[in-house]
Amino acid sequence: MTDFSDILETARRAQRNRPTTGELAKIFLRYHDAVLARQSELLDVIQKETGKARGHAFDEVLDVAITSRHYAHIAAKTLKTRRKKGALPVLTRTVVERDPVGVVGIISPWNYPLSLTMSDAIPALLAGNAVVLKPDSKTPETALLAAEMLFEAGLPRDLFQVVPGSGATVGQAIAHNCDYLMFTGSTATGRKLGAIAGERLIGYSAELGGKNPLIVDESADLAKAAEVAAQACFANSGQLCISIERIYVHRAIAQEFTEAFVKRTQEMKVGVGGWEYDMGILISEEHATKVHEFVEDAVAKGARVLAGGIPPEGRLYQPTILVDVPEDARVKREEVFGPLVYLETVDSMDEAVARANDTDYGLNASVVAKPSVARRIASRLHAGTVNINEGFAAAWASIDAPMGGWKASGLGRRHGVEGLLKFTESRTVAEQRLVLISGGKIVERETYAQVMSTALKLGRKFL
Repeated sequence: MTDFSDILETARRAQRNRPTTGELAKIFLRYHDAVLARQSELLDVIQKETGKARGHAFDEVLDVAITSRHYAHIAAKTLKTRRKKGALPVLTRTVVERDPVGVVGIISPWNYPLSLTMSDAIPALLAGNAVVLKPDSKTPETALLAAEMLFEAGLPRDLFQVVPGSGATVGQAIAHNCDYLMFTGSTATGRKLGAIAGERLIGYSAELGGKNPLIVDESADLAKAAEVAAQACFANSGQLCISIERIYVHRAIAQEFTEAFVKRTQEMKVGVGGWEYDMGILISEEHATKVHEFVEDAVAKGARVLAGGIPPEGRLYQPTILVDVPEDARVKREEVFGPLVYLETVDSMDEAVARANDTDYGLNASVVAKPSVARRIASRLHAGTVNINEGFAAAWASIDAPMGGWKASGLGRRHGVEGLLKFTESRTVAEQRLVLISGGKIVERETYAQVMSTALKLGRKFL
């Protein structure tokens, strides 16, 4: 690796000479077009590095295109100087300005090597920052290609630097030198990076682990519920922080739903190749073995396998459904990050909500039910995003709304105006006119106190 001090100085120099917000917006609109135009090339590289199904790789292309377009359109308006109410009407003029933080460090994971690099880099750059990115060591080629396409769209090279390498070297260098740190990955690593950011008193945002629940109410359309569950649990081979790992189904429909879900799962075509596959392989043989260890532990303690559950064939692991999982099984509370889910029957939605919320995590949740019922349930769930009659895609793809975790699932938000403004510092500028706030020597202090008290009483109805 090049000396990190050189990388940082290059980034800072580029940031000071960055294009205007308007110019950056044009660059990212061109990038939007390029990502769509060259999607086959991107899909090939993503699949080569991750082994995911082509349809799931396309989700990444779609996400980056939408994110580029969205922030290109809203950046100037969101970042503009805004008038605020002053201390004294007419006499005080107050505005809030936004400045970029400087150099944003991004440490991204392997499971979505295009989405989870660019979905944070795009708003960071449009906010006026330089970005130094460390992609996961398993998936550097996707990040390098994405960056090269961005340079071809007109972004100055030094403004966005991709630095492959290990977490112990590059990751630590970024965490100890950047002006704002963005991390996506495990809760354990997120805590360690958060400690560094806290010690340095820099901004920090993290999307971390999840143990995401799906609730199936008795009012649900069973065919739809089975399809939603299959997509929610097994998209990207379950290697998705917002995928579903536990399902709570109302007893009145439990048998019918279970039969439909098992049937849909067993029909899935698993493998590597073109658009015909429903699910790809896992990131490594080691990870596939770890997923199967969760199954072996649960079965040894009394759980039953309804689908899958067989030892992996290299990186290929069949989508797996468990029932009768005991409380002491690891899968009950630990994040698996693979194509494994367990089902539980509940007697009421109150019970389902209580079980769904009984976790250290709070990233994503899903409810399949009649919409009016689902909305009531959704508002009781302790999660940063809740999807109704969908697993995760509806909330994730709502780029105009914030996305992130409660509890041990993270800090801060991506998407929405929050996902742009977090990469800035606010500056309040207040101009006082004619008379000082304290009244100065123009008014006696006691008189000033009486006047201000009367003014506050009169203004109570309006401010």
